[in-house]
Formats: sequence, structure tokens, C-alpha cells
Amino acid sequence: MPLQLVSPPSEEPVSLADAKLHLRVDFTDDDALITALISAARQAAETITGRQIVTARWKIVLDSFPGPSLMGVPAGSPFTLPGHAILIPKCPVQSVVSIQYLDMAGAWQVMPATDYTVDLVCEPARITPVYGKIWPITLPQIGAVSVTFDAGFGPASAVPEGIKSWIKLRLGSLYAHREEVALLSRGKIEPLPFIDGLLDPFKVVLA
Repeated sequence: MPLQLVSPPSEEPVSLADAKLHLRVDFTDDDALITALISAARQAAETITGRQIVTARWKIVLDSFPGPSLMGVPAGSPFTLPGHAILIPKCPVQSVVSIQYLDMAGAWQVMPATDYTVDLVCEPARITPVYGKIWPITLPQIGAVSVTFDAGFGPASAVPEGIKSWIKLRLGSLYAHREEVALLSRGKIEPLPFIDGLLDPFKVVLA
């Protein structure tokens, strides 16, 4: 299920000033390096959790709409993952911008927003046709469907502190050890076991 980044986040969850405060750096020589390491640490957090941290726009590309198209929600089930639902693996989804598909003539069409419904509360978010509608018939060709959506907690100020703390800690390691290996002169140093646990509450479990 290929994901394409359309518009990257406009800011990082941890500012350069906050990062330098955490690193106890008061000079400007390493500003470019620290800025790059913030981005690297943020991307690592996104990979581990399956989340977009600061708002960005993504596109998911499919070969066809999922089926069976006429499958409904089973009666009496409080929660389902219907076989005809599109699941968006990047969380939290803020909104679906558009659903496009190649029709049988090979032309791109935009599916009317009134023809599908989006559950933004569920993680991963679910998209299905509204009651009484089915997914459009697409050209039997790879990459015939694309869903563009915005995901993220919002601006940097909306990012949970647990994620920011993990980014700062990972940043500290990246800044202190800039090579593939670290030579330690004071004996063996054990990693702190609680560090990665900071991200545990935010990990997305895909069904």
C-alpha cells in the first residue's frame, strides 16, 4: 500500500531552541546539524509509531477499490472492518482531501465527497461508500486509485509531550554519537529501558 508524501510538515515538533536547551548547546556552529538531527529523530518516531506527528499531506495509491463492493456492515456488530473499506495506515487522519480513480476510458475522475463516508475516529481511519452507493468501476490497471489526505496531530504545539521527549532523547544520542559506532572509555553503558516506552501509547496497531 504505497504512501507518497505530497506536502511535508511546515515545522518540526521540537524547535531548534528547545533542542539546543536539551543538548545544553549555546553556540550557533551546529545549528544546521541539530536541525537535521531533529528531522531524523522525528522521522524515526513516525516510523516506530505509524503516525504523522505534525500535519502533512499524503497520498495512498491503490490498484483498485477494495471489494466486495456490495458488502454491508454485519448486523449486531458494534465495530467492523468491512471488506470494502479503505484503511489509511497513517494516523491520525484529519481529513480526506480527495479520492481519484481512472475510469474505463483512462481518464482521472474525482469521486464526489457525498458518495463516501470517512471515520476519522478509528485508527486506522476507514473510508466506505455511503449507504446505497458502491465504489466506481476503475480501469483494470495498477495505480488506478489514489486517496489524498491530511494527517497529523496538528501544529507542533499539539504534539503530545511523550513524543517530544522521545525525540529530544534520540536527538541527544544522535548528537553525541555521530558515527555508526561509539567508543566508550568508561566501561559498558546500558540503554535506559523506559526510553522507547515513551512511544508505546502512540503506536498504531493495524488490523
